[in-house]
Amino acid sequence: MEVKNFAICYNQDIIHSVEVKDKLYQIISDKCLNVSVLNIDNLKSGFDFVFVIGGDGTLLKSARFYARYKTPVFGINLGRLGFLSQCSTEELITSVENILDGNFVVQDRIMLQSGDYTALNDFVIKSCDMGRTSRFSLKINGKFVCDYLADGIIISTPTGSTAYGLSAGGPVLSPSLNALEIVPICPHTLTARPIVVPDTEKITVCTDKKSKYVLSVDGQELYEFADEIEITKSDYCAKLALLESSEFYSILKNKLYWSIPPAYKK
Repeated sequence: MEVKNFAICYNQDIIHSVEVKDKLYQIISDKCLNVSVLNIDNLKSGFDFVFVIGGDGTLLKSARFYARYKTPVFGINLGRLGFLSQCSTEELITSVENILDGNFVVQDRIMLQSGDYTALNDFVIKSCDMGRTSRFSLKINGKFVCDYLADGIIISTPTGSTAYGLSAGGPVLSPSLNALEIVPICPHTLTARPIVVPDTEKITVCTDKKSKYVLSVDGQELYEFADEIEITKSDYCAKLALLESSEFYSILKNKLYWSIPPAYKK
């Protein structure tokens, strides 16, 4: 793909983000390329490629925004885990040079839609009364599936399967799968298990009409609702730029210490 206009999106609330932003700006401008600087709270369209400086939360917000413009985003991690971000500050120069030389691929990641809200990782449904267990009725394509007595319900994409869904006991899904997962949070019956369904399904979660509930969007935005909520695959895909050396299962091992046995004590 031909890239003419670059943007650097940074999160000023994260330590060292301004320093990394200035360094990245210098690298790109030294090559006489067009580059603009944006704050995470003031995103704009009109770019061919966006570098995102911050943690996974910064990348999630940027990826959701730029999905409708089909603009690839590339994460430079300054956060704690950085599962979605592709490089650390130590790898900045090498990674940026690879991007500028075109040595990257763009991977489509499915997103979720519920009304006007879009999520790349997950929607989480919980009672506004966080201290009580709730009953959730699950329907798929309008047909009743089961009731969950639980603290909440996670509806996740494959991208989000390594986030809250994993912590709640859900499976890890390869990001190339066209699937969604439904994970109960702390269910009160041992038979209440996560479900993986095709991404073409319409998921409906019905709640107790006597209480108010909240919908969490990628853990960043909260919206109250009552009665029921419908969730489907979004018409838009997030565009994540990945270095050609990146590989999902290697990221699992390196970021989550997947299948690495504990060290023996001497």
